[in-house]
Amino acid sequence: MIANIDNNPDPSAIPIWPLRVSELAAWQAERSGFSAAWCQNSGFAAKAGEFLLLPDEIGGLAGVLLGLGAAAEQPGDFWAFGTLAEALPPGRYRIDADLPGSQSSHAALAWALAHYRFTRYRGSENEGAAAACLCLSKEVDGAILGAAVKGSFLARDLINTPASDMGPAELADAALALAAEYGGTGSVIVGDDLLTANYPAIHAVGRASTRAPRLIDLRWGAADRPRLTLVGKGVCFDTGGLDLKGAAGMLKMKKDMGGAATVLGLAAMVMAADLPVRLRVLIPAVENAVAGNAYRPGDVLETRKGLTVEIGNTDAEGRIVLCDALAEADDENPDLIIDIATLTGAARVALGPDLPAFFTANDQVAAALLQAGQDQDDPSWRLPLFAPYAERLKSKVADYNNVSDGPFAGAITAALFLQAFVSDPDRWLHIDSYGWNDKDRPGRPAGGEGLGMRALFIMLAARFGPGST
Repeated sequence: MIANIDNNPDPSAIPIWPLRVSELAAWQAERSGFSAAWCQNSGFAAKAGEFLLLPDEIGGLAGVLLGLGAAAEQPGDFWAFGTLAEALPPGRYRIDADLPGSQSSHAALAWALAHYRFTRYRGSENEGAAAACLCLSKEVDGAILGAAVKGSFLARDLINTPASDMGPAELADAALALAAEYGGTGSVIVGDDLLTANYPAIHAVGRASTRAPRLIDLRWGAADRPRLTLVGKGVCFDTGGLDLKGAAGMLKMKKDMGGAATVLGLAAMVMAADLPVRLRVLIPAVENAVAGNAYRPGDVLETRKGLTVEIGNTDAEGRIVLCDALAEADDENPDLIIDIATLTGAARVALGPDLPAFFTANDQVAAALLQAGQDQDDPSWRLPLFAPYAERLKSKVADYNNVSDGPFAGAITAALFLQAFVSDPDRWLHIDSYGWNDKDRPGRPAGGEGLGMRALFIMLAARFGPGST
């Protein structure tokens, strides 16, 4: 059992009746006078998120009414089950309604995700252990649900852990443990060995920290399967470097490894579901610190691909570490490269905190991700790889500058910079994510979040899974 979900149907479990406003009168008409009267006298109107505990005639709990509002056809309407999961008394529950499989699945997911707790630094380690348990209906694929929950919880845990306990070494340990759990392999290149192995950009960004930079490399799956490579930005804390952030700008910088956390969560989903791919995960893990040997504005850095980069701003370090990892990923010519990074404030200005921006030259991949995001209520939005803006990245002394020459289109110019390090943009997908929930919502507590991860998995399952073409 994971996150208070039982994969086995249980007809004796306490029923939950999810009702749209239009269904309430018919439900009351089918029930006994006592139940109908209790519902009516309690003022239950089936408004979205509203719920009512329905007693039996001897004081026990006969069932639970959950309001879905007027329409309740979209996956997002079923986050109400997340509210219910936290409110109900301990016990075993089941959904007593003829919901389509997709709606039942999202209800179960909302229930499961609502039971996430980050308790590492709190005394109540077993908080939520006696919470309400949902018994799945046969319409829900428990294995897929379990994989989604595992990946989400892993990403949240990694992001929520403060940088004091989640530096490059600890991130590497978490990644290697995940690979070992599923029979994969992993290796880590650390410190000055990055220079020997020709990852100079990763080394340059991370060398000022007392915690050595590293490149984490995981592999899983049979070698003859389609190749899928995930690249995640693993900046475990970002001071901004010599272009130092203000105090307010550092408050959430433990989440600057949110891209790495998200690709590890996605990798957990892929491996747990045994998706038929040859999976590789690459994470450049660094701390962007301030010291006498920190890289400087105006420095020109070598990169693995052979391109040189003038540093216009040391606080645009994510794209620097990613360029070496992307060049490594590209060397193997995988079928698809996905990189995820908490990369630009510009993407947040354009789309807000809950809607990651994505970039790809592949219209089919873009359409599939948009559709999966809609189906999973895990949305993202496509921004253009507008080629003329690449002019803004020109340098007078190097092949590229790491920042553009003005304040506009920051997310696009960052994506164009990364595109220079992949040979075929048609098989590359870049996601610029916030990696964080700013406020509590049903099933989505404030804190770290692998935004877009579930949609990506559904897209990948359709692309590479059984029956795909």
